[in-house]
Amino acid sequence: MEKDRILIKNGHIISPADGLDRTGDILIEDGLIAGIGPAAETNGFEGRLIDAGGCYVSPGFVDVHTHFRDPGQTEKEDIHSGSLAAAAGGYTTVVCMANTIPAVDSPETLGLIKEKAEKEAVHVLQCVCVTKARKGYALTDFEALLKAGAAGFTDDGSPLENPALAEEAMKKAAALGAVLSFHEEDPRYIGTAGINEGAVSAEMRLKGADRLAEIRMVERDLSLAMKTGCRIDIQHVSAAETVELIRRAKNKDEKGLIHAEATPNHFSLTEEAVRKYGSLAKINPPLRTEEDRAALIEGLKDGTIDLIATDHAPHTLSDKNKDFPDCMSGITGLETAFSLGLQNLVNPGHLSLSALITLMSVNPAGLYSLDAGYIRIGHPADIVIFTRDEDTLYERFHGKSDNTPFKGQRLAGKIIHTISGGEVVY
Repeated sequence: MEKDRILIKNGHIISPADGLDRTGDILIEDGLIAGIGPAAETNGFEGRLIDAGGCYVSPGFVDVHTHFRDPGQTEKEDIHSGSLAAAAGGYTTVVCMANTIPAVDSPETLGLIKEKAEKEAVHVLQCVCVTKARKGYALTDFEALLKAGAAGFTDDGSPLENPALAEEAMKKAAALGAVLSFHEEDPRYIGTAGINEGAVSAEMRLKGADRLAEIRMVERDLSLAMKTGCRIDIQHVSAAETVELIRRAKNKDEKGLIHAEATPNHFSLTEEAVRKYGSLAKINPPLRTEEDRAALIEGLKDGTIDLIATDHAPHTLSDKNKDFPDCMSGITGLETAFSLGLQNLVNPGHLSLSALITLMSVNPAGLYSLDAGYIRIGHPADIVIFTRDEDTLYERFHGKSDNTPFKGQRLAGKIIHTISGGEVVY
């Protein structure tokens, strides 16, 4: 089916991968970028005209860490509602995690998800399990799953505790050129998950998640990645010590094997949020101290942390409305991520707007070698149009769940349009 022609006029185009940072026009035809120029004649133009004057135009955002709960827990989120949330947040591509019910450990389950995903307006990719049923005992069939269209491998939500199995997985992934993403929390150092072992947990008379839970596993996996030549993604970094470990490893990493994520939750909030928001601030790994938050920001500034990923984790109100030790961990994030990046990274002067787009689009696309993360003639028209001059009041959400401490808050920036594959989807 032929897609509409779209002409985006007068926008400030920022595409770091292409060296674009200027006002201009973009012509879209049949889902692809057909032209980029300083000005285009609009008289007689047949198609949709979008006046982006006063707005920025950038590559659509790419999230390498999201949970759509489909199959198995679709009362929280499904592929369709998750895609709507993604589009509202400026995301044109998302990579879903494998901790569904059943877990995505077979070509058959992966095929069912891909069939649903093909109907959505944004690009929905799916990671598959490292181990069968995410149990940590036996590896899945990497070759068969890649052939079936897996984006990468992760047991996210569960750490890979067995070091011998972790090394075997890395060797296999390295041979196949696949990415492994790791949830780094050693359960031996965790009492109550989702809260930092510190001042707030002590007030609540809880033994929380000690920072050593993350530090010890990251130490192991950085070493194994360098030993095996496997490309890895350290997910949702939370501790200052972890940032320094990754920094040192990257200084020795000549092949670009090591990648790391920061979530907007972790660079925006600290453990103090648990006092104010209770279970809405419960997340794995937990929000830690202001010193940790500052270290994450420094890591984003110097490239130690090269990805911003949402860890979008929808839950029902009944999942959250329980005593803190018993409630589910997780915060939704697709719709608020850009605003939090703008408000807590760009506006205070930590990062330029171009650097934020690199972290939210260019680098995530590069991790999975996607045809995304740039505005380039002949390539897919995956674009977000936004303004810094307006704020957004986050009251109503497009996903099924709104388990976020940012509900009801007014945050910086506003997504105006999201265009995915040449179609205006938001």
